[in-house]
Amino acid sequence: MIWCVDHDAQRRNLEIHALRCVGMDAKGYDSADSFWKDLQKECPELILMDAALPGVDPLALIKRIRQSSVAGEIPVIMQAQSSNELDVIRCLDSGADDCLGNPFGMMEMVSRVKAVLRRVQRAPIEDVYQAGGISLSLKERQVMANQEPIQLSYKEFELLKVLMEHPGEVFTRQWLYERIWNGIYSEKNRTVDIHVQTLRKKLGTCGSLIESVKYIGYRMKKVP
Repeated sequence: MIWCVDHDAQRRNLEIHALRCVGMDAKGYDSADSFWKDLQKECPELILMDAALPGVDPLALIKRIRQSSVAGEIPVIMQAQSSNELDVIRCLDSGADDCLGNPFGMMEMVSRVKAVLRRVQRAPIEDVYQAGGISLSLKERQVMANQEPIQLSYKEFELLKVLMEHPGEVFTRQWLYERIWNGIYSEKNRTVDIHVQTLRKKLGTCGSLIESVKYIGYRMKKVP
């Protein structure tokens, strides 16, 4: 599914039509609010976004997407406000995977969508992560500890996923909070610590695999 986020209804409809004509599923959004709301529920294969969305800074919106634990890896193609080199560079520097200079043709748009999808689909995404007695399945969103199913909240699952994706790597509390909770961190904030405590408790004896790093944050212990 390709999401076309564009305030220009005529152009948005042309984009959706062009993508469907080549066998891709697509739907449109006319505002950042409706787009962001749906993004918390499901993830598209690719986002095609207008760089002139009213009432929001689209370049800041891309950075917000990149910081999201849910949508951070989704490829984004920006539609720059013009073909000016500076406008294109701004879009790319903000985190876009590709950029279309305005005006652009529908055939070029479709070709760029295909090219970006080919790039991201080449690298297979690991579905199951293992650490000691812990097993985490992304596809099933299921966690097992010592072969027993563990019921985790959404945030607990995302926290464990980040740690298991990078065993041995230390994550600061600030990084974890901004990545998973998408908020502004303060040193008085205990959200990460509380979630780690409950996560360890739910994992039972496997909870000790989540190691505290004094004054910094947490990491998943590397298990041979």
